[in-house]
Amino acid sequence: MTPNHLSFAAQALRYFDRRHEEVRDRPLDVAAAWRGSALAHKGDWTVSFSADEIRELEAAADSAVAHGHGLADVRREDFPLPELSDKIADWAGELSGGRGFLLLRGLPVERWGEDRSALVFWGLGQHLGEPGAQNPAGELLGHVVDTGEDASDPFVRRYRTAGDIAYHCDLADVVGLLCLQSSRVGGASRIVSSVSVYNKVLSRRPDLVARLYEPFYLDVRGEEGQGGPRAVPVAPCRYAEGKISTFYHSDYFRSAVRHEDVPPFSEAESTLLDLYEEIAASPDLYLDMELRPGDIQLLSNHVVLHARTAYEDLPDQRRHLLRLWLSLDPT
Repeated sequence: MTPNHLSFAAQALRYFDRRHEEVRDRPLDVAAAWRGSALAHKGDWTVSFSADEIRELEAAADSAVAHGHGLADVRREDFPLPELSDKIADWAGELSGGRGFLLLRGLPVERWGEDRSALVFWGLGQHLGEPGAQNPAGELLGHVVDTGEDASDPFVRRYRTAGDIAYHCDLADVVGLLCLQSSRVGGASRIVSSVSVYNKVLSRRPDLVARLYEPFYLDVRGEEGQGGPRAVPVAPCRYAEGKISTFYHSDYFRSAVRHEDVPPFSEAESTLLDLYEEIAASPDLYLDMELRPGDIQLLSNHVVLHARTAYEDLPDQRRHLLRLWLSLDPT
């Protein structure tokens, strides 16, 4: 029986297999070059599940359970969604060739509970793309929750704290977040178009743009696997066939210089990173989403950077998201 997900290594290799033709020296006028201020009051990036679609998801989950499938065993054929299939194909198209993000609303996660909600999320993912492990340990559905770790520790995994998270991309074509429980205050998911950021860098410092096509070192921070490298070179930008694909990870680029075999940033490199993040932090460009229980946020890691604001939980109720990484079929 073929595996129903990619390994961490296979998924990362597929994600970074980005075609490259040249350094793009002109702005891109494409759907993915959006501004948050222009979209904040539009609703066309939000999709609500209908009652019939909820029933189809429940029937698919019932079928998987009746056949004795645990979440990690479920394949696309084990989770039939004939009526939703056309919509899911549209979602994949929007992620790969449109704005690069969607918000799906209305899953009854309070009624379903965590296990059933996770199964439905995984089943949807099987139809949207090919799920993959999120670390060398093979974690398939990550739990984004404050475990009490120290947010002031610069090397702690930030998603396990209530602190803010800087702009980054994950090592998969798409990251999905299913909200099971929201926070008392804060915790907004902040996204920005990396294409729009690129266009702004090009307009302000065209002399620095070519450096985005050369590798920066990425700090692996303890997830390198047995005997693996502590930092790996990754080029933030690739351009081919009218599309720019971006990988950016602010904290992990910056912390890589702690390793003795990684050279310090040049003045130009520091200026470029500072400018890139200054532009991404512009209120005109970014879009904040307040995720509520039953929401699924889907983001392309090629054209969208995502971050998170700090938050506070209720004493007896913790913010809790499930995270899914997906590789999309080649287009």
